[in-house]
Amino acid sequence: MNIKLLQDTPPWDWPENAGKIFKKTLLDPRASESDRVAAAELAGSIVAIDDDLAAALLTTISNDADPVALRAQAAISLGPALEQGSITEFDDPEDVPISKEMFDRIQDTLQKLYADEAFPKEVRRRIFEASVRDPRDWHNDAILAAYNSGDPEWMLTAVFAMGYVRGFETQILEALKSPDPLIHFEAVDAAGTWEIDAAYDHVLSLVNDPATPKPLIFAAIEAVAGIRPKDAGQALLDRMDDADEEIEEAANDAVAMASGADDTWDEDDEEEPEGKDWVN
Repeated sequence: MNIKLLQDTPPWDWPENAGKIFKKTLLDPRASESDRVAAAELAGSIVAIDDDLAAALLTTISNDADPVALRAQAAISLGPALEQGSITEFDDPEDVPISKEMFDRIQDTLQKLYADEAFPKEVRRRIFEASVRDPRDWHNDAILAAYNSGDPEWMLTAVFAMGYVRGFETQILEALKSPDPLIHFEAVDAAGTWEIDAAYDHVLSLVNDPATPKPLIFAAIEAVAGIRPKDAGQALLDRMDDADEEIEEAANDAVAMASGADDTWDEDDEEEPEGKDWVN
């Protein structure tokens, strides 16, 4: 089975040797760039990735001879495994597709590679976007530096990262006013993740505006339910009976999740939920 067939096959139907196919294609300089990028993307699936594939992705990121697009994809493909490890904290190692040793190696390597400003910007951005799935102390200063850089691409990466790293409410609220639709989208997502009440009116207006693009409506629906779960049913009432089946489903799912969240946590609890790990 080749890469193109695997792309069209659900992960749960992949053959046992899928990981070996991904690794072979990923590291083969004779393969087409499109196949290698696809292999890098598929290799990041929780179903496929293991220590061997993770090591191959790290090798690709560092290889100056490889195309930038491939190295960038290899970097971001490490994100899901890092996020899974961060969520579970390896309480049960079988819940994480990579070992704790590889997990630490990935984070140490990504930090070192990110610090190398000779790396292509696209690769450094994806390195950072993967690394923040498991927040570390160094991320805070890096986020501020990226956000204050004035570079729209770095600002986008920074706002994305704010959805994983706590402590940037002021910047998230500021980013909600951005004319850049991608930055605005990430700010809406981050506002919902951290339950920023000052963002509520803004995200609710997006839900109710028929001109809001569909992907942004989905993000706004989740944010409304995340920020004020007790009000979600009333706030999303019209969208729960929307003519668009996808929007209707998103609204009903969000209200159901908000109802469950409201049953398990409220403002009087001793500990508050932690970011996207809790929301998702």
